[in-house]
Amino acid sequence: MNRESAPFAIRISLEGLAATERLGARIAAGLGVGDAVALGGDLGAGKTTLARAILTLVQTYETPGLLVRHFDFYRIEDEREIDELGLDEALDQGAVLIEWPERGASRLPDDALFVCMTTTGAQSRDAEISGPARWVSLLSEDHLVR
Repeated sequence: MNRESAPFAIRISLEGLAATERLGARIAAGLGVGDAVALGGDLGAGKTTLARAILTLVQTYETPGLLVRHFDFYRIEDEREIDELGLDEALDQGAVLIEWPERGASRLPDDALFVCMTTTGAQSRDAEISGPARWVSLLSEDHLVR
C-alpha cells in the first residue's frame, strides 16, 4: 500500500507538545507485531518528538508485550543498506518506527502507517496520517482533542 491508495487519510492539527504526546499515545495503543510507522517531514518538523512520545508512552523499547525498534534512514544513500539494519527481522519480532521513510520507500511494509509532520508555527504542527483502515478509530480527532 502506498499513501495514495491508503484506505484512510486525515490531517490533525497539533497545538503544542501535549497534542503530539496524545497522538503518540494513540499510535502506541494500536501497535502490534509487524506494524511499521513511517514518520516523514522536513528537519525540525517534529518526527523525533513524535517517535519519543510513542516510545515513552509504551515505556521502553522492549515493552512486556512488544519490542519497538526505531530506525532513522536519514543517512541511507542506497536502499540496499537497509538490509544490513535488520528491518525485516525487527518487523518479525515487533513494531518499528521509521524516520525519513522516503529513503527506503520500496522496503516499507505495504500496510505501513504514514505520519507526515509539517511545521505550522513555533509550537504547532500538522500531522497528515494515512494507512490501513484499522487505524481510523484510534486516530480520529475525537480521541486526540482535549
